[in-house]
Amino acid sequence: MNRFKYKLVALITVFSMAVSAAFALGNEDPHAPEAEGQKKGFNAKEVILGHVKDAHDWHLFSFGDTHVTLPLPVIIYNPDRGLSVFSSSKFHHGHDAYDGYRLVDAHYLEHHHLSAKEHTEGSIIAVDANDQPTGEKIYDLSMTKNITSMLLAAVLLVIIMLNVAKAYRIRGHRQAPKGLQSLIEPVIIFMRDEVVKPNIPGKKADKYVPLILTIFFFILINNLLGLLPGSANVTGNIAVTAALALISFVVMMAATNRHFWGHIFNPPVPGGVKLILAPVELIGVFTKPVSLMIRLFANILAGHIIILSIISLVFIFGSLNQVAGYGFLPITIVFNIVMMLLELLVAFIQAFIFANLTAVFIGQAMEHEGHHDAHH
Repeated sequence: MNRFKYKLVALITVFSMAVSAAFALGNEDPHAPEAEGQKKGFNAKEVILGHVKDAHDWHLFSFGDTHVTLPLPVIIYNPDRGLSVFSSSKFHHGHDAYDGYRLVDAHYLEHHHLSAKEHTEGSIIAVDANDQPTGEKIYDLSMTKNITSMLLAAVLLVIIMLNVAKAYRIRGHRQAPKGLQSLIEPVIIFMRDEVVKPNIPGKKADKYVPLILTIFFFILINNLLGLLPGSANVTGNIAVTAALALISFVVMMAATNRHFWGHIFNPPVPGGVKLILAPVELIGVFTKPVSLMIRLFANILAGHIIILSIISLVFIFGSLNQVAGYGFLPITIVFNIVMMLLELLVAFIQAFIFANLTAVFIGQAMEHEGHHDAHH
């Protein structure tokens, strides 16, 4: 009976997520420019990219012409004018400048004939009284949608782990776990015994267990939050995955020893081959974190785009014929339930792969003398 209830709750949750996502996506981007004398239609590319990219405000959902948006703090440091802090609502979704700054959108780039390479859409630039770019060097330290979502994930991670630790203090380790503790404890034990210890040699493994667990749960929470309607695409952002990969790379470099570098620059191969293999081994040191970065970014972003693309089909068909749009709606819901379930699996798999490979790379960096001699 309990299993049936859990399955029913999971099915209802996924179904509501799919329907809510379709409801949220069914409204055109409120910030997109509208050609004069023309009615703005559904632009799938514009809507999908608007949902997966970072922003200075958080668009939660839309109901008709009513758009519910959470403004976020804009923090700009200008070497000439100092620090400026204000709400992103002052930009009026990119239609106005405020305090000498402007949120760049596609319409502004086109109207002022600016290069998209020099001025990225969605970024903030300094402007003069005539709303013209000044070219001043500024530093954008704003709380964007992705940063806010990451902080939320970090807070959730701390709350979850503190509650589990509290359960151990109250109940002790001899009693069977209950509630949240029973859900988290097997994951912690599995990551410690099946991921960290087999890959990191000796007693040093225990030192890296907190790091690997933090990486796993932080990525997992962000992956799961990213599946909620109106949420931020955190792990589908290349800058976020690059930062996570950089952390893994720094830890890996800190764990290296002379035997590791000896294997890189003096591989156990004939002398002539060393000249070819040594650069390849050195390049491999830097491609490891790059592979971590791209794998997580590509899998999460691709999943979001597929889900949003399937939902977009309803409104593409609806723009052609209203009956066709409503007729395709059940098919879209079924496909999105399947995709949501698949993305739930991907969320766990990608968090596990990132944490597991981090442990593998750290273990490889701790190559001991006996292992190096065995190669020779």
